[in-house]
Amino acid sequence: MKDIHDALVLGLRDYAHKSGFKRALVALSGGIDSALVAVIAVEAFGAENVIGVSLPSAISSGHSRDDARKLADNLGIRFETIAIAEAVAACEQALGPVFKGLKPDVTEENIQARIRGVLMMALSNKFGSLLLTTGNKSEVAVGYCTLYGDMAGGLAVISDVFKTQVYALSRWVNREREIIPENTIAKAPSAELRPGQTDQDSLPPYDQLDAILKGYVEEGLSRKDLMQQGFPEAVVNDVVRKVDLNEYKRKQAAPGLKITSLAFGVGRRIPIVQKYVS
Repeated sequence: MKDIHDALVLGLRDYAHKSGFKRALVALSGGIDSALVAVIAVEAFGAENVIGVSLPSAISSGHSRDDARKLADNLGIRFETIAIAEAVAACEQALGPVFKGLKPDVTEENIQARIRGVLMMALSNKFGSLLLTTGNKSEVAVGYCTLYGDMAGGLAVISDVFKTQVYALSRWVNREREIIPENTIAKAPSAELRPGQTDQDSLPPYDQLDAILKGYVEEGLSRKDLMQQGFPEAVVNDVVRKVDLNEYKRKQAAPGLKITSLAFGVGRRIPIVQKYVS
């Protein structure tokens, strides 16, 4: 874990130096991905040059808000809270006449993420700070992220780090003292874009997902190969389909730091349009 941690810190520091950025911004959701990115940012920039921002909606849980603030306190960084409930309501009201008669779906969930993206980019512009995105490799692989929302930013720090590695790195960070709140590590991961949501509503368990992704993306295994390793056919087909169909999202993502043999971006050249995918 130390090697991965050090590589991420070095990569971020080097990118920022060569890009002319001296400060960083991180949207702190209270989740483990943004927590790890904030830790890396502090080590790369120094606590005095990092701002953590909580952007709670009406759906955000109290424990997520508390975890975000506790992380900022532990890191000694500036912490700001910008509530988005009114902005979300204004967008939904503006769209109401056009959406009349249509049931709410992922569209409304993504409005929240995109409002956060707008606000974080405004802060980036105003303060001349590098906005760091917080999506991990597991999410980026299957498109579990929102274009122009949580994908908005200048550098994807952990886009080549699987979710299971994010947990391992977070425990490594806490090896001597609690920096990332224990509740952040222990709780079920959630985008908190709808009540009661967890990642596993849409994805397989991360240990299974990451093993399939490693085989398919990094090792070039086929669906048949993966099924012969014992993974269920339905799960393999679903994961591979999501990876293939979400190439268009990855083409629009912020550049990321590479720590594996095959990272998304220059390491994987696949057509954006995928009509051949069933």
